[in-house]
Amino acid sequence: MKQGSLAGKVVVVTGAARGLGREYARHLARQGALVTAADIRDVDETVAEITADGGRALAVTVDVGDEASTAAMAAATVDAFGRIDGLVNNAALYGGLSGGRFDQLPESDWQKVMDINVAGVWRCCKAVVGPMRESGRGSIVNIASLAAVYGLPFALHYATSKAAVIGMTRALARELGRDWIRVNAVAPSAVMTEGTAEFFGDKLDKAKDVIAAGQSLQRNLETGDLSGTIAYLLSDASEFVTGQTLMVDGGTVFL
Repeated sequence: MKQGSLAGKVVVVTGAARGLGREYARHLARQGALVTAADIRDVDETVAEITADGGRALAVTVDVGDEASTAAMAAATVDAFGRIDGLVNNAALYGGLSGGRFDQLPESDWQKVMDINVAGVWRCCKAVVGPMRESGRGSIVNIASLAAVYGLPFALHYATSKAAVIGMTRALARELGRDWIRVNAVAPSAVMTEGTAEFFGDKLDKAKDVIAAGQSLQRNLETGDLSGTIAYLLSDASEFVTGQTLMVDGGTVFL
């Protein structure tokens, strides 16, 4: 296997029903990965697209808010493909969130975001780490956000959850390094997906202009702009990269 190849690697992608998750799943399958497309929504369209392109994919319904569900996702993947080499922790609450001043956010919304965006990542990591240890290596890619690094106002619950993902990534990288399991994060700017359109609502056009204007590369991110970075982190080309947060934000912040 070539160092940068994904041929034959088994990768779980959560939140794969639409937007970024669907694009990740499709791109990884085109690179030769065997993909488990997992989501609380129906993923049949994602799997059908992968199959039509000649790839292999497994459709799994998962609720990352439930430990039994994430464990079942991992078990189904091992049953179908024999092992787990990679995980893309993409599932998160975003599009359906209501923003606002931090002191006016409902506590129920805050708790829900933390349960899905933070604890959900933790649950999925717990689910795959056993099979990865058995294989002797693995790669986990957590999807963070520019919101955490830049400091997105009027969405404190979301920005805080993604900051926690970065902290979790660093701590897990140190803990799992002895097992040769790498853990990295990708922090994109707002990507033009259904979720972004839902999040900004009627302010989308203005938000797109403001976001692009703050970038060194002044255009809005599309789903395909992240796929190469995800594939790199899952491949052996990055086998000595762990604990890092890669900004894919058109040059908005520099770490």
